[in-house]
Amino acid sequence: MKKIKENTPFLLLFVVGLVVSIVIGLNLMPKAEKIKFETTHSKTSEVKMEILRISSVGDSLTEGIGDTTNTGGYVPLLQTDLSENYPIDVVQADNHGKSGDRSDQILKRVKKDKNIQESISKADVILLTVGGNDLMKVIQSKIFNKLSLKSFAKPQKKYQKQLEQLYEEIRSLNKTAPIYQLGIYNPFYKSFAEITEMQDIVDFWDKGSKEFVDSQDNAYFVPINDEIYNGLPEFEVKTSDSTSKKASHEDVINDLISEEDSFHPNNLGYQIIANAFRSKMDATKKEWMK
Repeated sequence: MKKIKENTPFLLLFVVGLVVSIVIGLNLMPKAEKIKFETTHSKTSEVKMEILRISSVGDSLTEGIGDTTNTGGYVPLLQTDLSENYPIDVVQADNHGKSGDRSDQILKRVKKDKNIQESISKADVILLTVGGNDLMKVIQSKIFNKLSLKSFAKPQKKYQKQLEQLYEEIRSLNKTAPIYQLGIYNPFYKSFAEITEMQDIVDFWDKGSKEFVDSQDNAYFVPINDEIYNGLPEFEVKTSDSTSKKASHEDVINDLISEEDSFHPNNLGYQIIANAFRSKMDATKKEWMK
């Protein structure tokens, strides 16, 4: 005990010296920069929009023929989808579809209709369905001849010129909004499976449309034929002898096409179209999510 008391001053002096050395050392050391941690946000948390204006222009697919709810086909479905999955207060969608319109007829309406012009000029996104009636007109003119891709080459070039005029008119009203153009589909694949040329013709027509759209600024082609022509994926069906086999296009009708006209999409078909638009918009959201 006596030794501890005798050494206490030396212990205190040692501790004080150690503390002073640590303080001096900390002050002399260069300060490290703060480490910044990158926080990854979900795609819907980075930007907030007050309103997204969509102008839908085109033929019967925009009007929504075949939609038994009579609410406008894919347009309200896409509108709801965007409202529920993006940080947007209001999604406004105008429907300017008219059944039977070809590309030249859509162009005439855009040039004459003030409501369409105002809708396009204010739009953040422009959706376009066109080409199906142009192709059907060519097919009808060749109904008594054998269908061949070669006979559709010249009509396709004419159609592309009409598309060019339509895009020029749209861009005169709105130079910046992205344009999403839907491809066409083959509604006859199951009903007339023996007409194999039809699928080749639709693919040929779509290829020409895509080539044109890809040549335009801020425009995107939305393919749809593969999603619709064969209906929903194959499933098991019961045969007459109670055995099971995979369904084929001979066994079932196209469950994505309206039974009333066997041409236009039904409600589920329009959901497929809405999904296709949404997928392409999601992949290019930097063009409209501002």
